[in-house]
Amino acid sequence: MTNRVKSGIPGLDQLIEGGFVEGSCILLAGQTGTGKTIFGCQFLLEGAKSGERCFYLSLEESPEDIVNDVKRFTWGNEFQRFVENKTIQIEFLMPSDIKELSSYIKNVVGSGNIRRFVLDNLSVAMMGWSESSLEIGKIRADVFNLFKMLKSKKITSLILVEIPEERTRAVSRFGFEEFIADSVIILNYLEFGTGTSVRSLLIRKMRRTKHAVDIFPFQISDEGIKISYSKPI
Repeated sequence: MTNRVKSGIPGLDQLIEGGFVEGSCILLAGQTGTGKTIFGCQFLLEGAKSGERCFYLSLEESPEDIVNDVKRFTWGNEFQRFVENKTIQIEFLMPSDIKELSSYIKNVVGSGNIRRFVLDNLSVAMMGWSESSLEIGKIRADVFNLFKMLKSKKITSLILVEIPEERTRAVSRFGFEEFIADSVIILNYLEFGTGTSVRSLLIRKMRRTKHAVDIFPFQISDEGIKISYSKPI
């Protein structure tokens, strides 16, 4: 039997056999403003409420900014309390290359009983690395080893990546991240001929899971992200 962990996103678990596969690496891809950070915070909050130790590694925002960003949600104060008592630990890092990033994460997960991990955002880190370090084959191997290490620790990990604005059909910057992750979830905007738009979620793949394959609309309200329709678009 495959152990599952709840996603923390209302309406999602019923589409993925009850939750994410425990110890898997999930790639969460989306353009700017689609709700990736909110998704990550809800994922960690769900774990914290169950007594799990959680770690959020931000490569973009400070811990204070992340906490302030989610205060507008009904669960924002609860999230802050978990951060204050270290059930959810948030740290900021500006790695110079994948080796530094991997080493930092390895030290973090090796120093405590971390059960859930969020990396926000792998694409941002890669954009900041020097051109001489962007050897695609080596980076692919290093990212693969990073995912493998997280899985060996049975840590359920959410890896956030940016979908390039100029390449809307792409899932990630280099095009290999989605192949080495266990699962791929895509957040996007759908625009209709009437001039209206809606946020949507697509489960591109999820290993060891019979998952829904349709495109599902979701909302971001005072309660955070919620998939409120069982009927796909």
